[in-house]
Amino acid sequence: MRILIVNDDGILAPGIEALYHAVADLGHVDVVAPETTQSAMGHAITVQVPLLVHRIHVNNAFHGWSVGGRPADCVKLAMMELLETRPDFVLSGINAGANTGVNVLYSGTVAGAVEGAFFGVPAMAVSLELSDVVDFHRAGQIARRVFLDFVAARPHPGACLNVNIPALDAGWPRGVRVCPQSTTPMEDRYIKQMDRDGRMLYMLDGRLPDCRTPDTDLAAIRERYVAITPLRFEMTAHDHLPQVRDWRWNDGFAAEQGR
Repeated sequence: MRILIVNDDGILAPGIEALYHAVADLGHVDVVAPETTQSAMGHAITVQVPLLVHRIHVNNAFHGWSVGGRPADCVKLAMMELLETRPDFVLSGINAGANTGVNVLYSGTVAGAVEGAFFGVPAMAVSLELSDVVDFHRAGQIARRVFLDFVAARPHPGACLNVNIPALDAGWPRGVRVCPQSTTPMEDRYIKQMDRDGRMLYMLDGRLPDCRTPDTDLAAIRERYVAITPLRFEMTAHDHLPQVRDWRWNDGFAAEQGR
């Protein structure tokens, strides 16, 4: 089995090293990850400027490709240029912080997994809820168990899972829940400041909301379950297609043609 590991916290982050150690004995593992932190970059890719790539040795643990770009860049570059053989699975993480609810849309960790799915490779994003003690080693053990079940299920090409591990301060999770993504918005705010030249600065701040939607990823980790959400990148709102087709789109075109 060949595994590609990526993340958005950077190739030197403790989460990616923990994930590597958790699965290194399962087959051939390649690591291609951003040179620097790329949190909340979503599915951005680098265009019109070259990507700086070099090989590094991380903490005497693994060799990997360091990429001066985004998580999606890393997977795309790995698939098309860096790897001799396309991987059987893509693993993205372990992210420092949960990627539940609307954060799925902003997450570089999730984007790394989804980019793997674009190429028809089963993929899994793994994130760990922040707490006073962030235990990536135990999170790696949990990720390994979930990944082995994923492999055993023989997922279809392009299957993509978003896995969120609850804070581990209180011990091992209570179990696993397969659940949808919460749609409750973040409670965002901007902190306004002035710089030395009198210019206004705005710093985005926010927190996850109190859970109002049971049986979602956000509720699951709040109740100390590992939340597993299958994702897709086809974003068409199929239930809205009939309604939108009935809107009077052609009236304006007909009027213009009649002038």
